[in-house]
Amino acid sequence: MKSCLVLNIPFKGIVDLNKMKNYSYYPFRSNEARDLYLSSYDEKAKLWPVASETKLIDTRYGKTFVRRSGEDDAPTLILLPGAASTSLMWLSSITELAKHYNVYAVDNIYDVGRSINTHRINDVGDFIRWLDELFTSLDLEHNINLAGYSYGGWLTAKYALAFPERLNKIILLAPSATVLPFQWQFLSRVILLMIPNRYFVKRVMYWLFEDSIVRHETGVLQVDEFINEIMLIKKCYEHRKPVNPTTLGDDEWRGIQVPTLLLLGENEKLYAARKAVRRLKAVAPQIDTEVFPDSGHDFLFIQQEQVMNKVINFLDN
Repeated sequence: MKSCLVLNIPFKGIVDLNKMKNYSYYPFRSNEARDLYLSSYDEKAKLWPVASETKLIDTRYGKTFVRRSGEDDAPTLILLPGAASTSLMWLSSITELAKHYNVYAVDNIYDVGRSINTHRINDVGDFIRWLDELFTSLDLEHNINLAGYSYGGWLTAKYALAFPERLNKIILLAPSATVLPFQWQFLSRVILLMIPNRYFVKRVMYWLFEDSIVRHETGVLQVDEFINEIMLIKKCYEHRKPVNPTTLGDDEWRGIQVPTLLLLGENEKLYAARKAVRRLKAVAPQIDTEVFPDSGHDFLFIQQEQVMNKVINFLDN
């Protein structure tokens, strides 16, 4: 299962950025931890199913790792991952997307992966400035299609409010908070992730991805793979103070004038999917929405073909 967390995973202690950024292994716990994580990351990257090139882009917030696939002259599509995830979460989606777009899959500057931040991210404004500088460094001035999953969906919505003139269309895939506050059932389970024990992580992930476990024939293997990744992150990374996603106000939703598609699974555990759609229809009817049956926060992976068809039709029309 590719990453779907919406809150940064808690680790032991909080890193002092001013101290740690002078060390070669930042943001990892040690040189050995860095090598262990990156070895696993690079092994998984070998599964990327289409031709690609990678870039490490300098920004004021540090070096951003970008993986590009597709034709140079195709429309641009930027993919932002969920929390505790990397560009590799799009492994199962990239083959279809690269047929139509010049795709840039990004490792979040302030999360896990091959991006390394050297300047603290204090709030969403820092994220917006980072993205804007990244797009400029990639020579992507206008007509950018931006899609984000979970935490990346929240960042996509916030960027669209700040720089609509640079965007063509945006896609929000199960965006964290953003539409509605987190349900208490979700928040109460997230606390278990603070316990550095596989048993508790498994309990949360099996609940969050219940539809994968119950309905998808390879679901258990995918969720277990994701649990393994979380445990590796806990072992290898220092904790950085997270920037938690927020719910957009009515005026913010009305202020999104970039053509927007929001997709959810009907069994979403972060908040009630149908209630979220009702809210948007009431306050922001310009937002195109769809709810996929028999899936939750994992709808992107359970309903892979249907989701890709919806995304491509939305971007092409």
